Amino acid sequence: QVQLVESGGGLVQAGGSLRLSCAASGGTFSNYAMGWFRQAPGKEREFVVAIRWNSGTTRYADSVKGRFTISRDNAKNTVSLQMNSLKPDDTAVYYCAADNYGMGTDRQYDYEYWGQGTQVTVSS
Repeated sequence: QVQLVESGGGLVQAGGSLRLSCAASGGTFSNYAMGWFRQAPGKEREFVVAIRWNSGTTRYADSVKGRFTISRDNAKNTVSLQMNSLKPDDTAVYYCAADNYGMGTDRQYDYEYWGQGTQVTVSS
């Protein structure tokens, strides 16, 4: 059983930056693809970015390409999401997710484990 805990959310002005982190425990972190998803008020949860388990291959949603960067540190069992040039539309609860031996897909049902989420609010 893998436990995921997100941190780093907060309130930021449009154009600003935030860095989210997700700490994993209870499993072999390097064996998991890691993804970030988000859910805005009144909307369904959507894919943001993912990184494959056995390589640095990443996949980004079009809406965040060029602004967000995912990275992982297998030695520290963490995955981070650097968010730059934030927009009010990026306001959402951001969730970290893990997929055992996953390819880093954009499909929520591929991910077995989820964190509790961290709120990101971007003011205009």
